Order: sequence, then structure tokens, then C-alpha cells
Amino acid sequence: MNAVVQPASRMLLPLREEDLDAVLEIEQATYDFPWTRGNFLDSLRAGYEMQGLVAPQYGLIGYFIAMQGAGELHLLNISVAPAEQRRGHARYMLDELRALARARRAAQLWLEVRVSNERARALYERYGFRNTGLRRGYYPALGRKREDAVVMSLQIPEAAHGLG
Repeated sequence: MNAVVQPASRMLLPLREEDLDAVLEIEQATYDFPWTRGNFLDSLRAGYEMQGLVAPQYGLIGYFIAMQGAGELHLLNISVAPAEQRRGHARYMLDELRALARARRAAQLWLEVRVSNERARALYERYGFRNTGLRRGYYPALGRKREDAVVMSLQIPEAAHGLG
């Protein structure tokens, strides 16, 4: 995948079970400790919001999974294929996720991110997320160690005031 996917040619579509091979390919290329097929199947069966970022000429290039809670939306996973990173796709998915939160009247969007994932943390901070805490030993890491997660939240004021 060498050509740049143009923003106008990408779209989000609901993920289905038949999309999981492509999802797993991206997941395994992106993370040292990827989600399993079972994790994705459980998310589908639980009815979580699962959207795939599709570029018609390339197929699936990214995805996000979010879970709705009481007055909030929790981003569980967001990934972009390595060859398509740094091209605005994650920001595009965050825009769609914020619109989804507004539509569902969720006043906050939450996520956890590895302390060591400086690129993702910088993206979230530029987007407006604020650090709200730390979860010690949240993520698996190499060896017997565990890695801390930074907890971040984004206020969705439009949803909090019932605008949508």
C-alpha cells in the first residue's frame, strides 16, 4: 500500500464478523500485544460500536471499537494500518467518534493509552483529551512486567447540554 489514501475516498462502515481477518492483520501489524479474534468477536456480540475505515481501492485501513456506558463513551481500540499512519485517518475516526458521542448524548469520551505510546498520547492531547489518571500495570509488557496506562478523557459539551 504505497499510494496515499485521499480523505474524500475513505468512509466508515460497521464491522462484521467477516471483516475480522482484515482487522486482525492490522491489529497484529500494529501492536506487540494485539487483541485476539475472540476479543473482537466478544465486542461484536456485546453490541459495541465497531467501525471500519475503508478506502475502496485498498479495503480496510483502520477501525475503532467503543463501548457506551452511563453518560459516556469508552474508546477500547483504535488502529490504523502502519502504511497509512500519519495521514489524518486516526483524527478522522476521532471526529466520527465524537459525533457518535454527541448523538448518543455521552458527555465524555474516555480511553487508556500506554505510557510508552508517545505518538498516540500526543495525538490525543492535540485533539483535546486531558490526562485524568494512571492505571498501574494495566497493559501486558515484555517479560514479566506490566505497563501503566494513562487515562484520558474528552468533554463533549454539546452532548452535556442536550444539543445534538
